[in-house]
Amino acid sequence: MSPRPLLRRLIAARSGAALLEFALGLPIVLTAGLWATELTNYAITNQRLSQIALALADNASRVGEFKGTGFTQLREVDINDVLLAAKQQGTPLNLTANGRITLSSLENSGGTQRIHWQRCIGLKGGATYDSHYGKTVKADGVTYDPTAGVNTASSGDNSSQHPGTLAPNGMGENGAQVSAPTDSGVMFVEINYLYTPLVGKGWFTSTKTMRYVASFVVRDNRDYGQVYNPAPATNRSTCDLYGA
Repeated sequence: MSPRPLLRRLIAARSGAALLEFALGLPIVLTAGLWATELTNYAITNQRLSQIALALADNASRVGEFKGTGFTQLREVDINDVLLAAKQQGTPLNLTANGRITLSSLENSGGTQRIHWQRCIGLKGGATYDSHYGKTVKADGVTYDPTAGVNTASSGDNSSQHPGTLAPNGMGENGAQVSAPTDSGVMFVEINYLYTPLVGKGWFTSTKTMRYVASFVVRDNRDYGQVYNPAPATNRSTCDLYGA
């Protein structure tokens, strides 16, 4: 058979046009679909982190045991409860395994503002995941002080010897710091989370650290003297501990 008639038939053939168009268009459609999926997941993750931070700050501003003196005492068990709630809320993100949550009590006593105490949960640590906006430190000004805001005496009360760390400018990004009202306090939450893309690292977005903060003024007439830990005492979620 002469090659010319065969060539003419191949040129005129249209039976495989749809299949050919599908084969040519599939990479474009697939790429667009994967990009949209990644973008949606990224947006949802941001929204979830924001909502977790807000919910934790809100919850921490309300909890405590009301005493007959008219004050509410904040207890370690209360703090553990709100941190556990944040952990449960972040389960779809595996938040405490891939990030860290820091809860700080920013207090203003007679015009003197300080970070009185901090509690944390999460496996990640280091400069990227620990608080970027201040921490309670010992007299050397560097070492984290897990006893800040705590009575460590076997008898009596020495909580005043663990006053926390001065924070005259408040907490937060420069130009957007949060300050506590006089003779009151603010629950300041910071979440640092390692985001891992759904579709290949670096295809549409790279692995990155997300940071969200939230704050609420304490709602009740709280006793700011210390974080109480009545019997049966519970473990403190201090920020020198790292675990999911």
